[in-house]
Amino acid sequence: MRARLALLVAAVSILTLIAFLVPLALLVRTVAEDRATVRATADAQSLVPVVGTADPATIRLTVEQLAVESGRAVSVFLPDGTVLGAQTPRTPAVALAARGQSLTGESAAGREVVIAVQGRADGTGVIRIVVPRDELTAGVTRAWLVLALLGVVLVLIGLAVADRLARTLVRPISELSAVSNRLANAELDARVVPAGPAELREVAGALNHLAGRIQELLVQEREQVADLSHRLRTPLTALRLEAESLGDPDDAARITAAADGLERAVTGLIRQARWRRSPTAEPGTSDAARIVGDRVAFWSVLAEDTGRAVTLDLAPGPLPVAVPADDLTAAVDALLGNVFAHTPDGTPFAVRLVRDAGQVLLTVADEGPGMPVGAVRRGASPAGSTGLGLDIARRAAAAGGGQLELRRGAGGGAQVLLRLGAPAPRGGRA
Repeated sequence: MRARLALLVAAVSILTLIAFLVPLALLVRTVAEDRATVRATADAQSLVPVVGTADPATIRLTVEQLAVESGRAVSVFLPDGTVLGAQTPRTPAVALAARGQSLTGESAAGREVVIAVQGRADGTGVIRIVVPRDELTAGVTRAWLVLALLGVVLVLIGLAVADRLARTLVRPISELSAVSNRLANAELDARVVPAGPAELREVAGALNHLAGRIQELLVQEREQVADLSHRLRTPLTALRLEAESLGDPDDAARITAAADGLERAVTGLIRQARWRRSPTAEPGTSDAARIVGDRVAFWSVLAEDTGRAVTLDLAPGPLPVAVPADDLTAAVDALLGNVFAHTPDGTPFAVRLVRDAGQVLLTVADEGPGMPVGAVRRGASPAGSTGLGLDIARRAAAAGGGQLELRRGAGGGAQVLLRLGAPAPRGGRA
């Protein structure tokens, strides 16, 4: 923006100076020519009394003296054809002046001043003075250089003023951009100091108001999520009591463990809603082998009840990944839960966890109807669910430097690949 403003001011200044200095330069040249012509005419007029009354010898002496003093070619043409002073042929201007008409004309040597002298007994004499080109343009070049230098100085002053003005505009705009980027990076306490013109100060105030409003809305949203999550604890407590009252100890222990896991997830949701993780905080780590093994064992009970064959290929642990244990647990549960939700009973599925190019690759494959288009889009589920499961897994992988991939299996079913990044080494970042 500063460059564009400087270019605009330079263009306007140059055009203005051209419109002003070009006529002024022409006027300077015209004034110089007129000044030289006036001086030559005055010199010629000083000879008129001598030419009109004196004898040829006196006229010659006076003409030679004037030629030496003025540095010009001075000639006097007498009526009898005698030429005194500079010996030059009669020009058309001299012939016209011999008829009694004084004039000024241009010749190859310069400007020609011709004055008719009447009153002599033998006829009309003619005085001719030639003003050379150098005298006509004397001082013009220097005046033009001064005008050009003045123009350059004015353009530089205009550029300096434009740059200073542009800085007063660009600096507040840069600060607005920096604060906007900080807000985009979840630094909601970022504020801009209003500066610059009134319009930019108004924009700065609006941006600060927007940031404050975003903070208020996020606080309200977190509180609502926390309250909603807290309400789930009451039915969870009732579920635990019902589980403890079951006659079969194994069933009671299994359902109680599930209720405890669900309560931990609710507690983690409340904590996450109330205390937002700092974007500069170190990411959590977990053992993918242990968590995947535990979750597959948990879902295997339901798989047995629904007649599903489960194949587990688990690389020997530990397999550390840059994802917190709660987030990885939620991601694995989301992937396995999708298998049960979107495939018919009896559909087999396989879970495979291996090292892959410095990362940990979790693959969940089934032999069901396949994954519908747009399944990873948050809140969109063609199968009628909440549409958040795969998005939870995607965000968990992205937080640790990985990604989520969807493929079609060799047998036509769905294949979900969750790549998990390795944690940064101690003392530095990967």
